[in-house]
Amino acid sequence: MSLDKLSQAWEILQEAYQAQTEEDYEQAIELYRKSIAIHPTPEAHTFLAWTLHFQGKLEEAIEQCKKAIEIDPDFGNPYNDIGAYLIELKRYDDAIPWLERAIEAKRYDPRHFPHYNLGRVYQAKEMFNRAREYFETALRIDPRYTLAREALQSLRKMVN
Repeated sequence: MSLDKLSQAWEILQEAYQAQTEEDYEQAIELYRKSIAIHPTPEAHTFLAWTLHFQGKLEEAIEQCKKAIEIDPDFGNPYNDIGAYLIELKRYDDAIPWLERAIEAKRYDPRHFPHYNLGRVYQAKEMFNRAREYFETALRIDPRYTLAREALQSLRKMVN
């Protein structure tokens, strides 16, 4: 693939992301698909999945994340996202291995997300000590992560 095609695909991906942030999901989906057609990247598939998720199309979002993983198995975002989508589907046990793989991924920056999501899984399964451990780990990684802090406070009130 030529550098021009990759550059063009990234430019369209950025347009798609802008449409997504403006909540123009149909336009974002069209642009992500156009970017993928020019040069598939794990980022384009993952962001397409995220946009599909906003439309409630969770199974389709999961499939896009799996395509991202096929392209780059070291990219952690789609593993975490699959886990999060499975949580929304209340498929907690299915979410666990995906979130654990996100934690281990070589190329992944927001490492607090899968810990937080595992906390959500274990809280839903009423395994409160494990949930607390994961929320605390998320906060050790990013002490400013509000969702983990709120989840931990809520959990403490629930078990006391």
